[in-house]
Amino acid sequence: MREITYREAVREALREEMRRDPSVFLLGEDIAEFGGSYKVTQGLLDEFGPERVRNTPISEAAIVGAALGAALVGMRPVAEIMYVDFMAIAMDQIVNQMAKIRYMFGGKAKAPAVIRTQGGTGRSSAAQHAQSLEAWFVHVPGLKVVQPSTPYDAKGLMKASIRDDNPVIFLEHKLLYAEKGLVPEEEYVIPLGKADIKRPGKDVTVVATSRMVLKALNAAKDLEQEGIDVEIIDPRTLTPLDEDTILESVKKTGKLVVVHEAVRRCGIGAEIAATVAEKAFDYLDAPVKRVTALDTPMPFNPKLEAFVTPDEDKIKRAIRELVG
Repeated sequence: MREITYREAVREALREEMRRDPSVFLLGEDIAEFGGSYKVTQGLLDEFGPERVRNTPISEAAIVGAALGAALVGMRPVAEIMYVDFMAIAMDQIVNQMAKIRYMFGGKAKAPAVIRTQGGTGRSSAAQHAQSLEAWFVHVPGLKVVQPSTPYDAKGLMKASIRDDNPVIFLEHKLLYAEKGLVPEEEYVIPLGKADIKRPGKDVTVVATSRMVLKALNAAKDLEQEGIDVEIIDPRTLTPLDEDTILESVKKTGKLVVVHEAVRRCGIGAEIAATVAEKAFDYLDAPVKRVTALDTPMPFNPKLEAFVTPDEDKIKRAIRELVG
């Protein structure tokens, strides 16, 4: 199996779906000749032309509005929003329109649109370009929310997202684009709503998302030398959330640590912790721990950014406290 980057995996998924289905097209700022702010769409203009790889004005509201309109008349748009922070400018189109269409029309209308965007820390992008805002969208009924951590997952989940008849928020991480992983050349699709056990273990369950999956895997490798066996679960999709896989793991280990890069307050970790408390409380041997960013705007200073953001040491500390 060949090894490719996360960036290449997303590009491959877009290319294959555009070849498979002529109703799939791309739109966003600088995605054509320039190839997007992180070069994910580079080269697609040459193959598919400007009708299907469309540069847009610098208006997130216009991008999402156009994607919604196209989806309503039978197209399958994939819209790129340069930074997840900028999704705020299109929240009416996303939350009050796109997410509600299928329900309000009794299923007679649908909005099969994907909104690609990226977030996260690691490049000193500061408070307006480095947030992790997935919880905003998880809170909205009618949206599906995808957050892959590996090239394999990114490709398979992107293909599933494009084929889905509901609007999908597809969240990438700026520091994952260069990460490499094994991706088969043959066709595969990963169904939305199915978590992946990235590492089996018996002592403690760690549910981690996006880049924090890699951090958790590194932490687990170190803790193995201390005799602590960590099971790591990557939800992959936050909506729908694969509760069963998480609950079964907690029933086995009796302990849970949730790790995400977003701030703690009302993050996806709170939802996962509450679900476990409601449905597997009797199996817990200790309180659930959350390892998250601090509740503060993201600093520009690299040392302050690192202080605010979860890392391997913080994950290991939380696990050690649980295991005792």
